Amino acid sequence: MIDRLPDDTIQTWARLVRVQQDLLDHVEADLKAAGLPPLVWYDVLLELVREPAGRLRYRDLHARLLLAKHNLSRLLDRLEADDLVAREAVADDARGACIVITAAGRQLQKRIWPVYHQAIATHFAAKLSDADVKKLGEILDKLRR
Repeated sequence: MIDRLPDDTIQTWARLVRVQQDLLDHVEADLKAAGLPPLVWYDVLLELVREPAGRLRYRDLHARLLLAKHNLSRLLDRLEADDLVAREAVADDARGACIVITAAGRQLQKRIWPVYHQAIATHFAAKLSDADVKKLGEILDKLRR
C-alpha cells in the first residue's frame, strides 16, 4: 500500500473527475437546449436498441449502463410512463423482468443521437488530435486493468 501520493497525482485525479463531469454537463446542456431528455435516457435506450430483440433483463441492463445506476427503477418507471419501454415478466423467474424498447423508444434514441454526436464532436473530439485520442485511450485502458 502506498502511504503518500505525490501532490500532482492527487491533482491529476481531481482534474480527471472534474473533466469527466464537465463533459457530461456540456452534453446535458446541449440535449436540454434541443428539448431532449437527459443522457441517461439515451444510455438505457441505446443498450436496448443494441439487442436484436430489443430486450434485456433488468440485471443485464443495469450492468451495461455507462451512467448513474442508483435510480434505475425510477428511471424505468418514467420511461415506461412515456411509452418508451415496457416491462415483461420472465416465464422462468417470478421476480425477474425484461425491459423492452418500444417503437417510440427507438424513435427517441434516433432523435437524441445527432445532438449527442455533435456534443461529443464539439466538447471532446475538436479539442484533441487523433494522436491525443489514441494516447488517452491507451491511458484509460491502463486504468481499467
